[in-house]
Amino acid sequence: MEKVILVTGANSGIGLALCERLLYEDSRLQLCLACRNMQRAEAARSALLTSHPDAHIDLLHLDVGSVRSVLHAAHTVKARYNRLDYLYLNAGIMPNPQIDIKAFFKGLFSSNVVKMFATAEGLLTQQDHVNKDGLQEVFATNLFGHFVLVRELDSILCQTGQTSRVVWTSSSNARRSAFSLDDVQHRLGTESYASSKYASDLISLALNRHNNSQGLYSSVICPGLVMTNLTYGILPSFFWTLIMPIMYLIRIFTNTFTLTPYNGAGALHSLFLKKPESLDPRAKYHSLTSGMGSNYTQPRQMDIDDDMSEALYVKLLEMEKAARKRLKEEDDNEQAYKKYLNQTE
Repeated sequence: MEKVILVTGANSGIGLALCERLLYEDSRLQLCLACRNMQRAEAARSALLTSHPDAHIDLLHLDVGSVRSVLHAAHTVKARYNRLDYLYLNAGIMPNPQIDIKAFFKGLFSSNVVKMFATAEGLLTQQDHVNKDGLQEVFATNLFGHFVLVRELDSILCQTGQTSRVVWTSSSNARRSAFSLDDVQHRLGTESYASSKYASDLISLALNRHNNSQGLYSSVICPGLVMTNLTYGILPSFFWTLIMPIMYLIRIFTNTFTLTPYNGAGALHSLFLKKPESLDPRAKYHSLTSGMGSNYTQPRQMDIDDDMSEALYVKLLEMEKAARKRLKEEDDNEQAYKKYLNQTE
């Protein structure tokens, strides 16, 4: 039976590289590219079909930062497929990144250079904004929208006799120190990206606790340091070009500098080949690349606990309920207004 796979953020970077690797693994699978920009999604589909002309590739419009878009996309997916085997939650944003240049150059020529690039701790901040749903943009896109998507696709993910997978693209930037249960949206902080990625680690653990008995398993990966649109948004592209030789040199001494999207997608591809029951729900699976360029995947224990993951899970359920209520009220008000206009014509 052909596997059905949905990948969010599939039109470039790690998401597109994952799709390429999956099709080389099994060209018969049904692949759905869920993207916000449909023009770029169509370009990605065309590129994949060039190397895999017989592949079954569908497109889905999805702005994971919008609850309404998520619910509409989920409705489309359920109408299109009777089951979903893999759900790769890869889409993410890092808006308006600000880097401490002084700390960057200080770290670049210090013994902490590898840690600096790997975690960006003390180096990278973001200026987050509130979206149309009244949510912090990074939280909504990197975590909440994906959480609602999983919940809304429950009927085709959790089926009798079927094992399904949810795989989150996290980050080595995910840190407990950047996250607070009292401020899950990170309204009061400046490290919204790190907070959202740590939250995804927690939610993955909670999903396993609540859904393993129904055949749904959740895992978390880290792509390593990859040159993607997110990375190029931190510093000007010419600057990355200048320091790229240094980064390749550093890779001789560390394995976290995957650098290319293909290498970064290694862990995502690796989990596709493994039985979900064999995976550790408390481990983050890291894409790693040796100094000679060889790819491999390695699990590393996450700094998470059951109580915190369950508390976050409950908070997100409450937020989901509130979001659905707000959308219903908006729809009811719109219908009432249309009815009023019809009566006055």
